[in-house]
Amino acid sequence: MPHAFTNNIRLAFERHGRGERVLFIMGSSASGRAWTLHQTPAVVAAGYQAITFDNRGIPPSDVPPGRYTLDDMVADTKGLIEGLDAAPCRIVGTSLGAIIAQELAIRHPELVRCMVLMSTKSRSDPTRLAHSMAYRALAESGVRLPPEFRASITAFEMLSRATLNDPQASAAWLDTLKHAAAAEPPGYGGGQEWVDLTVDRRDGLRGITAPCRVITFSDDLITPPHLGAEVAEAIPDCDLVEVAQAGHFGYLERADEVNSAILEFLAKHEELA
Repeated sequence: MPHAFTNNIRLAFERHGRGERVLFIMGSSASGRAWTLHQTPAVVAAGYQAITFDNRGIPPSDVPPGRYTLDDMVADTKGLIEGLDAAPCRIVGTSLGAIIAQELAIRHPELVRCMVLMSTKSRSDPTRLAHSMAYRALAESGVRLPPEFRASITAFEMLSRATLNDPQASAAWLDTLKHAAAAEPPGYGGGQEWVDLTVDRRDGLRGITAPCRVITFSDDLITPPHLGAEVAEAIPDCDLVEVAQAGHFGYLERADEVNSAILEFLAKHEELA
């Protein structure tokens, strides 16, 4: 896998297809390979080049010691775009990846042509803040939970009620999540747990000039639809799509609907370019 040197670290990246570039930014503690299950084949088939990468903390990208900041991760992504001569590029981000994209558009608008922001937010409410703090406390404790426990918790946090209540679908997901948890080396994710996503960023979002689409998922417990709607309301040229029967992993659970929303948005802004 090729690497780009940016912000004093190496980021592993991959290119898929040919054409105008679409950069995919993954969420916390997850590999960029997740995009290759559904999203990159769809955008490549539509004539784009998809670029995926692993954020700092996710091997084979570097795993520098210490606690990471949002500034670190925005600077990493900026350096990758510049290093690949991909600006201004189309961006698709989910969760932490969407927040990185938002900050990139605020600070470096010349790098961003348009954005699709999934499972995003501009602030944390008390429930989501408590959830984040609980995971930080777990990281500080050094306790490593058994794969079976982690798989079960992840399923309840990330999947929709429709998937959880479907015996065949839920069994497949639990098996996949258990194997993924067992395969993660100690320290996987690096210091991503300490990236501060609690500051209210709505004022900054109002200055974004790139066209945007926010995609929310009806059963998302981590970044619920009302928090995504606040992002869409704050960004001047932004529309909102809600995907039903989908949780935080909606881009995997409801890939066809998500891909259609991404491609329709990209095509719209090709016509307006």
